[in-house]
Amino acid sequence: MPAKIAPTKPASAASQTPPDAAVPTGPIPASSTQLIVSRSEGWQGTDATLQRFERLPGDAWRPVGAPIASTLGRMGLGWGRGLHTTPSGDDPIKHEGDGRSPAGVFRITHSYGYDNAPSGTHLPFQQVTRSWRCVNDAQSEHYNKVLDAKKIDVDWNEAEHMRRRDHLYELVIEVDHNHIQHDIRTPVPGDGSCIFLHIWRRPGVPTIGCTAMPLDAMQTLLTWLRPSAQPVLVALPAANYDSLREDWALPTLN
Repeated sequence: MPAKIAPTKPASAASQTPPDAAVPTGPIPASSTQLIVSRSEGWQGTDATLQRFERLPGDAWRPVGAPIASTLGRMGLGWGRGLHTTPSGDDPIKHEGDGRSPAGVFRITHSYGYDNAPSGTHLPFQQVTRSWRCVNDAQSEHYNKVLDAKKIDVDWNEAEHMRRRDHLYELVIEVDHNHIQHDIRTPVPGDGSCIFLHIWRRPGVPTIGCTAMPLDAMQTLLTWLRPSAQPVLVALPAANYDSLREDWALPTLN
């Protein structure tokens, strides 16, 4: 069972900055002051630990709350398309339908759910009905978009129901994977779509490519994340996290 999540304790201007804290570098924007780190044991691992962090601009990252247990895609991780540049090498690359969750650095911008947003939610939130879809047909002009199918001409053969017959999408946070290339929203057909943080089926059960966690953890994230903080998700296997930590100005994990 995951550890109980402690209440959020905002970063304080009075906090002391370590003398070696540098101006942020790497793919995480310097203006981002909220970070979620997802770290797994390896590229094929299907379990991950999430940790929230906050900082003042130019300051070092400081942990918020307790770690959160989560599950990844049934095939582990593969490099996705986000704010990072994919390192060269033989590491797996995320593709449509491969069962991998995307690795890298990704903005977090929108959220969805079956009912009204939890009290205290700051992210843009859309209550979805049975007609809402996320399009994963690479041939559609609406590829990798969440939308109300009643309001547009349907040109796809495959799409995810955003209001499912189970609880998994009761609360959803969208991961900005395969949306942005040089700050232009240009999804690449076939590079993967419909990547979310959502509620897990139960502990240890992997997803088809998202990151899943308990309901209370989703509620905590939704009431903590703020658009003004330009939050990002960093998802990496442990060895890659450690090797990129300095170059990407990532926080040290215990």
